[in-house]
Order: sequence, then structure tokens, then C-alpha cells
Amino acid sequence: QVDLVESGGGLVQTGGSLRLSCAASGSISSINVMGWFRQAPGKQRELVATMTSGGSTNYAGSVQARFIISRDNAKNTVYLQMNSLKPEDTAVYYCYFAARLSPAGPYSNYWGQGTQVTVSS
Repeated sequence: QVDLVESGGGLVQTGGSLRLSCAASGSISSINVMGWFRQAPGKQRELVATMTSGGSTNYAGSVQARFIISRDNAKNTVYLQMNSLKPEDTAVYYCYFAARLSPAGPYSNYWGQGTQVTVSS
């Protein structure tokens, strides 16, 4: 079992910054991909940013150059630094890990509980 605990959401004005954190706990053998998704009211969940175990990153076009994904491997933690926030960034943000519990086992998807980010205009 893997549990993901998110923190760092909140209310911020346009142009402000927030930093989200997501720590994974449990008997994790390895992590393939970690990242962040978001879901705004009435919309589908969408990818924000991901990072592979090799360090490759992928960003949604709408957040490119404003958001930065990073990680602390020793702590099984992924971060999302969000700068120059806009009202359209308002959403519930979910962290995501593709992890396995044994060296030869399959990777499974794990999700955080979600943290609200609200950007006021």
C-alpha cells in the first residue's frame, strides 16, 4: 500500500506563487513516474507536469515556463513550484506516482487526495 500526502495549496492573488508537496509513504521499491494533475470545476482532470525516474520532465503548454516540477528521491517526495499564477490555474491539484512494491512487480498508479489552489483576480 502506498499513501500520498499533499500539502501547500491555498488562496493566492494573480501573479503570486505557491509550492505544492506530495510525500509518498509505504513499502515502495521504485518509482517510475511522479507528477501533478489538476481538475477545475466542470472540467476533466488534466496533466500539469510529470517527471520520470530518469529526470525527464513534461509540462502542459499552459504552465510551461511558470511551473517547475522537482523531486527528492530520498524522501519519495515530489514538488510543484507554481509561479505567475493566473485565475485559470484555479483547480484541485492531485499528485500522482507510478510505483511498484517489489523489484519485479508491476507498476501501479497512486493518487493523492487533492489540494485546492485558488487564484483570485
